[in-house]
Amino acid sequence: MTVRNLDKLLLPRSVALVGASPEPHSVGSILVRNLRSGGFDGPIWIINPKHVEIDGLACFRSLDALPAAPDLVVVATPPQTVPAVIAEAGARGARAAVVITAGVTRELRQAMLDAARPYCLRVQGPNCLGLILPHVGVNASFSHLMPAPGDLAFLSQSGALVTAVIDWAAARGIGFSQVISLGDMADVDFGDLLDYLAGDVTSRAILIYMEQMTAAAKFVSAARRASRAKPVIVLKPGRNATAAKAAMSHTGALAGSDAAYNAAFRRAGVLRVKELRQLFDAAEILSSSPTLPGERLTMLTNGGGAGVLATDALADLGGRLTDLPAETIAKLNETMPKTWSGANPVDIIGDAPPDRYASAMRVLLEDRATDALLVMNCPTALASSEAAAQVIVDEVAAAKAEQRRKVVLTSWLGDGAAAESRRLFTEANIPTFETPEAAVEGFMQLVRYRRAQDELMQVPPSAPEALRFDAAAADKILKEALAANHYTLSEIEAKNLLATYGIPVVPTAVATSPAEVESKARDILEFHRACVIKILSDDITHKSDVGGVRLALTTPAEARVAAEEMLVNIAKLRPKAVIRGFTVQAMIERAGAHELIVGASEDATVGPLMMFGAGGTSVEVTADTAHALPPLDLKLAHQMMRETRVYRLLKGYRDRPAADIEAIALVLVRLSYLVARHQEIREIDINPLLADEHGVIALDARVAIADPAQKPRRPLSVRPYPVEWERSVKIDDIGEMVLRPIRPDDEPQYEKFFSFITPEDLRMRFFTAAPERTFRFFARMTQIDYAREMAFTAVAGNEILGVARLIADPDYRRAEFAVIVRSDLKGKGLGSALMQHLVRYARAEGLSELYGDVLAANATMLRLCRDLGFTAAIKNDADVFHVRLPLGPTEPSDEPTSGI
Repeated sequence: MTVRNLDKLLLPRSVALVGASPEPHSVGSILVRNLRSGGFDGPIWIINPKHVEIDGLACFRSLDALPAAPDLVVVATPPQTVPAVIAEAGARGARAAVVITAGVTRELRQAMLDAARPYCLRVQGPNCLGLILPHVGVNASFSHLMPAPGDLAFLSQSGALVTAVIDWAAARGIGFSQVISLGDMADVDFGDLLDYLAGDVTSRAILIYMEQMTAAAKFVSAARRASRAKPVIVLKPGRNATAAKAAMSHTGALAGSDAAYNAAFRRAGVLRVKELRQLFDAAEILSSSPTLPGERLTMLTNGGGAGVLATDALADLGGRLTDLPAETIAKLNETMPKTWSGANPVDIIGDAPPDRYASAMRVLLEDRATDALLVMNCPTALASSEAAAQVIVDEVAAAKAEQRRKVVLTSWLGDGAAAESRRLFTEANIPTFETPEAAVEGFMQLVRYRRAQDELMQVPPSAPEALRFDAAAADKILKEALAANHYTLSEIEAKNLLATYGIPVVPTAVATSPAEVESKARDILEFHRACVIKILSDDITHKSDVGGVRLALTTPAEARVAAEEMLVNIAKLRPKAVIRGFTVQAMIERAGAHELIVGASEDATVGPLMMFGAGGTSVEVTADTAHALPPLDLKLAHQMMRETRVYRLLKGYRDRPAADIEAIALVLVRLSYLVARHQEIREIDINPLLADEHGVIALDARVAIADPAQKPRRPLSVRPYPVEWERSVKIDDIGEMVLRPIRPDDEPQYEKFFSFITPEDLRMRFFTAAPERTFRFFARMTQIDYAREMAFTAVAGNEILGVARLIADPDYRRAEFAVIVRSDLKGKGLGSALMQHLVRYARAEGLSELYGDVLAANATMLRLCRDLGFTAAIKNDADVFHVRLPLGPTEPSDEPTSGI
């Protein structure tokens, strides 16, 4: 991922157009007109060797002939000329290009990228509508309108949709900070732009129309960063199949691309909507409303019908209606007519004048049970709807002035009668909707966004045992299977693989003949009431489909006969199948246990994708599954389970006790790390996984593998916890400790760690003696993205002694570092040990430089930096030193990359 030179694309100081044309209605002609009329105050140069001037602008013969290097080059020339134009632009000094040209073939596209690479010239497109930057007056597009300046960034893969959105927004007075048509995304993609826009002060929300996600890992990492700063809202149409191939396992058959997109959006804290209208509704309400403290909605209306419609819509969408407290009801009784509804929705009757709305508003805005308030009005001849709207505006303003601000939404029904009222709400920045149902939908967008943000900040319960596994034993099983050309593991191999990661399995024996089945069954039946035999064949994946499973066999002879019959039947149904023998295991009899399916598959978009749901032989029919990106922690595992219908059964009902949900969650976490850490695994499913109040056990498993050297697996979308960077060390005067990457469940210990640091040491680290100590701050410090950050903690027992961290720039070339240790442990070598570990990690990651700022008064830190080889230079502020440590060679850069 990189934001290098995106400032030249999105904040250009000069623009050149290659492909200008005087032909009416041509793309080149429209581009000239739009560039001239956009209001850009920098130079605009047009290139056309066949003309002296076009539309009053002088023409240059080539980019070389320009008086200065342009920041941005717009290309609208025939496809075969594009690579040469890009090469010329780079050589002239341009560092960004918008390629409008369509019809750029795969070969021409690669030639274009090859031409851009030596100059780090960023390419938007090809095959795009162009680029519009209303705040700087750049209209490098062939759109029919120049949108008004605003604070919504709009990114779209569809050029046609861009023009439709611009037209739609213009009629509603909606403005934009950036409108970017990405086209084929040969270079600049969603991840790059999200990284840039996360720090952009002109946009308060990012709207995306996405047809396809490329570079899923980059997107998830960048979207996670951006969504912490501002709402990121995605409209992703279609439910296209990931690939037109038969899936080997149940998991592969069920994991469609739409499930993968949902999993990626959810992991990144992105809000997904279904309709274009919802895209802008969500942007309006998320950017204009305060954060929801909860999910309870109170409704105020002068029409009972509107209240009923809104209540139905809320129930349909899974929302919560506020249960008004008795004191709130009593206050309303004092000012409302006796015929008011007496409950939520608060129906104040059709003749409600403005002062009745005002009285009810005051009470409800003070009600602590109410998290959000939806105010509705049906036009009548008995009272002025516009006057009622003005009262609402006034009451909201008064509440805001008194720090009593709540989320308030409005819906004034009607058309002409409601127009002026809606204008009042829009001017007051109060979200307004044409129908009660749309207003409730808007409220639920707030709820979903709140949940997404909460999920980003939630701290998972500590479960260090979930990350303890025998990866070497798993590697051995997988390598031996590949050496034997076994690309589908046998049942025995699959169960042994699961056992290396602590997933409970049924002990299973292998028999090569019916006679040996009888012998193995005799051993098992000494301790169990019954046994199970299954066919063992690499050619038979779904054994039950061919009669390859026999249950509840209670005598050795019965087991032998079942094996003999199995061979006869399979010979008829699958005559070419090679039979390796049979597996024999105890019949696990747990009355009332739930049959679950847990697995993973390789998705064409996001790579490895986890799945959980109701299992058994009817898994495809019930289709009760949820998906998530690996690796998981316990919080994510619980969230995944809650998305299924079977979860409600797992919690217990009537006389059935709750299943051991923690044990199921641990299986999900362990399986996610098994998949994440072993690239040989392409598909895996455990079906059934039996679960009851006594725990879980895997009865059957299927695993498909491939040699990553010959067939690389798609990369993970989320980088897993780097357990390989855990080290045990001993420091004189302190003792033994573990240096390890920080984990989300370190949040409570991190907060306690701060209590051991003096205000003066905090000032040395944060340049302030009182950095914020909120939950969000500590959560942000512990919930890091290992793809762009690292924080190593020194841990002794359950206490954090010190932390060293780095945050890489989006290019992943340079990184800013920081280190802090407990004040009572300074001067004992702990900071040096942490920094040396951090430097080793940075070198291993291929970073070219570590840098940071150190207060001149921080003599201890400056001495440590010198000991580690850092150079120091006084910044403009004489109180601060800038220190840097070159780590190794890096690619040449045309200009310095700004630090974080």
